[in-house]
Amino acid sequence: MSEFDEFDQQGSVPSKEAGSIISHAFEMYKGIFLYALVSMIIYIIGDFILQSITGFNSWSGFSDFRDLDGDYTNYEYWRKPGFSLYYSFSSILGILLSPIYVGLIYIANKFNTKNAIEFSDLFIGYRQNVGNILLYSLVTSIILGVSAAMCGIPFFFVFPFFLLGYPILLFENATAMDAISKTFNIAKENYGTFLGVALLGLLISVSGLVLCCIGIILTAPFIMIVMYSAYCAYLGKPRQLIFKK
Repeated sequence: MSEFDEFDQQGSVPSKEAGSIISHAFEMYKGIFLYALVSMIIYIIGDFILQSITGFNSWSGFSDFRDLDGDYTNYEYWRKPGFSLYYSFSSILGILLSPIYVGLIYIANKFNTKNAIEFSDLFIGYRQNVGNILLYSLVTSIILGVSAAMCGIPFFFVFPFFLLGYPILLFENATAMDAISKTFNIAKENYGTFLGVALLGLLISVSGLVLCCIGIILTAPFIMIVMYSAYCAYLGKPRQLIFKK
């Protein structure tokens, strides 16, 4: 179990502007990069096991693009054997690993406030509010999945509404539904900024694809730190979690 305690004046807070939030997130990301890399290694190991079970190689799609000579009109990635089975279980894997994403946010907060970071901090989501984290991840995965299936474009307009969910779950110990309601209401009132922050954050997160695709391992977790910085900007420095011995 844990309790909350106000931490001191240490820690930076960005202004409520997209550029300031992204800049703040970048500074945080540089400081916790190795933990972000570990989180991706954990995901890749889980994904490798999943691919072995389903027989579907999700990374083969990138090599296929090189053989199409720029003509993608007849490329149907979703028709490959094992596609549906793999992505069904991949969604479940993402939900089960969501507490690690929350752990990255917690580590970003400790780095920001000059607190000592421990490797176990990466797994705090499995000790703090885990049920609501998993439920929130399930609900948002369904909503974002449906929006992505609608030609993909709606996803980018829906995603900003969930930008603060994970930090709210962690730092406010909120229920999944309360987190969804709160992040939605804040984003609705500041949608232009949230849209800009979300688009920039996602763009940087997927930018690793240009580095022979493997670079996505280095950049993908960045969006989680963007969530933390956005939380700081709109809800102030979060309270530090203190665990009882």
